[in-house]
Amino acid sequence: MMSSATFWDKQARGYAKSPIGDMAAYEYTLGRTRSYLKDSEHAMEIGAGTGSTAIKLADAVKQLTVMDISGEMLEIGKERAAEADVHNLSFVRAVAANAPEGPFDVIMAHNLLHLLDNLESDLADIAWRVKSGGLFISKTPCIAEPGLGFKFGLLKMAIPVMQMFGKAPFVRHLHIAELEGLITAAGFDIIETGNFPVRPPSRYIVARKR
Repeated sequence: MMSSATFWDKQARGYAKSPIGDMAAYEYTLGRTRSYLKDSEHAMEIGAGTGSTAIKLADAVKQLTVMDISGEMLEIGKERAAEADVHNLSFVRAVAANAPEGPFDVIMAHNLLHLLDNLESDLADIAWRVKSGGLFISKTPCIAEPGLGFKFGLLKMAIPVMQMFGKAPFVRHLHIAELEGLITAAGFDIIETGNFPVRPPSRYIVARKR
């Protein structure tokens, strides 16, 4: 299987054109996240892709570091930030283990955690970069949950074959309870949760660093 960086570099331009699957769920969680941000804070979004969410939230914080493994994704993000006249974003190509040290008031990870092949270690790296009392806000598809339906079940079975041909990245099949347990074990107390959308469940979690 090709590296994650190579996969996402190849996907970048097509990904940038793809529509959001559930706009209502996206807008709701975007609003919930915004409610936790302060204009005096320095935040970081890891796995930020093309920076679309970071650009929308940039006005809610003092500085926002936009981090991704894909240089091609970040180049698109820089273009979009310039077009939107947003100037408080800094773009960094990195993974969790070598991300900017911070510490940050808030770290965000949207649709990322299920794509990490060393999630436990990466969560520890994230926790180390969050200030005591700071927040980790994430949204993660949990495709190990039951009742996802026949169509999605077929897609899950197809993922390994797609990976062999470079058509899918690494995907961890997470249960909600497992994900929340890992976040808690990394040193966070969960203060808000919800599924947006409900099916397949994309678990929205706000957690405070102990």
